[in-house]
Amino acid sequence: MRIVDTHCHLIYRDRLRYPWLADVPALNHDFTLDDYLPQARAAGITDILHMEVDVAEADLAAEAAFTARMGRGVVGTIAGCRPEGEGFAAYAERVSQDARVRGFRRVLHTQHDDLATTALFEANLRRLSRTGLTFDFCVLPRQIPTALKLARACPEVQFVLDHCGVPNVKDGEMTPWRENVRAIAALPNVACKLSGIVAYADPAGWNVAHLRPYAEHVLACFGWDRVVWGSDWPVCTLTADLGRWMAATQALLAGASDADRARVFGLNALRIYRLA
Repeated sequence: MRIVDTHCHLIYRDRLRYPWLADVPALNHDFTLDDYLPQARAAGITDILHMEVDVAEADLAAEAAFTARMGRGVVGTIAGCRPEGEGFAAYAERVSQDARVRGFRRVLHTQHDDLATTALFEANLRRLSRTGLTFDFCVLPRQIPTALKLARACPEVQFVLDHCGVPNVKDGEMTPWRENVRAIAALPNVACKLSGIVAYADPAGWNVAHLRPYAEHVLACFGWDRVVWGSDWPVCTLTADLGRWMAATQALLAGASDADRARVFGLNALRIYRLA
């Protein structure tokens, strides 16, 4: 079975600048492909999609170019971007000339809620229509309605909701996350990523039971054809190493058929991100 990691972050501080790392000491060092690959192979991962790491704006194009050419199992990259800016169209055109760039993402869960509500942001996402390029949403539960509005306004763009919609797993919160996930899942051009939830769990004592309500709700809302898997490495290491997160995922999907597990672990990602 092919296992596609749709959310692998690689950090090379000698090449790129990551301003946010100063606030997260546990992640403020290099996490390279050489570090990741032994763990990935042990976990059965066969294909890697690099996810942008919110580098400094001046480094966005450099990150996309660097990660697109890594090889060694890296089959594509999702480029960082700034759809709130006037320069998005020219930037997206330039970066997407590399066929290994499979889509874009703008981190929103750390930004003010109004950033993605402008007409310019929506118009820039609409530019991805008919290109096959995806857009990953990384939003807080309260921001999901904004993502829904954007996805509804851009029906020809494939969107992916990262990290199950960033629920507060540690405190067991379900509202408004549950209702907002159900609402955005009604849009056929939105998929969801089974990733990240382990990083939002209690680092001192989480177990699979804490994750299960969130994973099961996502699967119930999106179905087996619109969920993809991601490691969120190295962010997952805040609470678990890659092997433990993979074991937790296997436990969460233990009752599924082989065909459904194959969809979540790889086949859906190959289709949604148009990977070779």
